[in-house]
Amino acid sequence: MTTFLTAALYKFVELPDFAALQSPLFDCCQENNVKGTILLAAEGINGMIAGTAEQVYQVLAFLRQDPRLAGLVHKESYGEKPPFYRMKVRLKQEIVKMGVPGINPTQMAGQYVKPEDWNALITDPEVVVIDVRNDYEVGVGTFKGAIDPKTKCFSELPDWVKQEEALKDKPKVAMFCTGGIRCEKSTAFLRSQGFEEVYHWKAAS
Repeated sequence: MTTFLTAALYKFVELPDFAALQSPLFDCCQENNVKGTILLAAEGINGMIAGTAEQVYQVLAFLRQDPRLAGLVHKESYGEKPPFYRMKVRLKQEIVKMGVPGINPTQMAGQYVKPEDWNALITDPEVVVIDVRNDYEVGVGTFKGAIDPKTKCFSELPDWVKQEEALKDKPKVAMFCTGGIRCEKSTAFLRSQGFEEVYHWKAAS
């Protein structure tokens, strides 16, 4: 029985020539019979692909040949059925849609906090903790005391931040999500709004 590897990947990195990467990346995926979706934008790459381990690793190696993507980190899961049935490489304005121009996580993201240090941070009375996941994700479970913005999509978060009174009295903000991509962008947004001490959960590799 064939075992399928699913790799989730993202990296905020400046890719001004991202459109030129579309065809060679798609061809590499096709040649290796890898399926899934990859988004390319000037701010980086985000996607999820699947195939046999050998096939997926070939695509990851292809990506990491680009010096800008050499440090690309991915997360793995395995299954007995193929999760995707076609390959798409799409060009986007953002790899995770926030809708606020000028946000650059490569330069503005908050400080990573390791899992073993997270509890100490979020129990600090000067820290406000925000769950930046969508409402249905929060419903599965969250950290005690975390604020739920009750957003249905990530692009609703900036308006919520500007209106949330709880943020105005706290000098430190800690944010968490599922894989890390929304945390990086949301902390970068907070820093653009004048927040100086902003932290986010560093998801395990």
